[in-house]
Amino acid sequence: MTYIHFIINPVSGGARHNLSEFFIKEFFPPEKYKIKTDYTLNKKHAIELTQKAVSKHPDIVVACGGDGTINEVASCLLGTNIKLGIIPVGSGNGLASHLNIPRDVKKSLEVIKSGNKILIDAGKINQHYFFSNTGIGIDAMIIKKYEHSASRKLYSYIKAAILSSFEYRTQPAVISFDDKILNLKPFMVFISNSNEMGYGMTLTPNAMLTDGLLDLILIPDLSFAEKLTLGFHVLRGTVGKFEKAQHHQVQNLRIAMPLKIYTDAQIDGEHYNLKTNFCKISIIPGALNVLV
Repeated sequence: MTYIHFIINPVSGGARHNLSEFFIKEFFPPEKYKIKTDYTLNKKHAIELTQKAVSKHPDIVVACGGDGTINEVASCLLGTNIKLGIIPVGSGNGLASHLNIPRDVKKSLEVIKSGNKILIDAGKINQHYFFSNTGIGIDAMIIKKYEHSASRKLYSYIKAAILSSFEYRTQPAVISFDDKILNLKPFMVFISNSNEMGYGMTLTPNAMLTDGLLDLILIPDLSFAEKLTLGFHVLRGTVGKFEKAQHHQVQNLRIAMPLKIYTDAQIDGEHYNLKTNFCKISIIPGALNVLV
């Protein structure tokens, strides 16, 4: 018998999905599957629920939510043989999109039932894991504003991006990777494991979850006109054509921001305030079994 444990964020995607244990069990015959469900109550609750689920040795743990919920669940599965399933009922759903997991709930449940799996890489920034992307530039401010918006929709993200472009002030940083040491005041430091940020937008269209590499985008301080041009390229998925965007593929990266005490970061689309001015970022190849 296959034991599948579902961790459901009931407010993901504006609470429009109405996932219930009764609905889920319709797809899994009781003679073949043991189904358990838990519902998150707040941010980080999925971590607690997943840790409890892991202690019961399920075959699969399914994250039902957006990239933030997926991050909390997946982070607890690293170092285990438990497979991750994804029901993408969030707003952006960047990781699920990269993995071609359908947003239709019934179809994504069929993906879990099929049992096909791949091994994907995981990223790590200090003590936190990420599976899609992380950043410590303007994107961290955008996510912070987005989290405080009235709704989690694309127009709210665009509004947060426009406001942040006026408010964000660059700070000196020392960025080192491979044999390079760069001193700059970055507008954006974006590190990606996948090829999509969410809402169909991408800064790293050629990034892969299985290549053992992180895709790094560095963009220096910009004029107002250059910010408008960058925004156009972000919406078009053509950041590679923006002349001031540097692209590198790395396995390890260090970032020091000497004038800061704390560092704002976004990790898989969630805002974090890191209690340090130093970030160590690395890739963990083949770290997670995911059903696709």
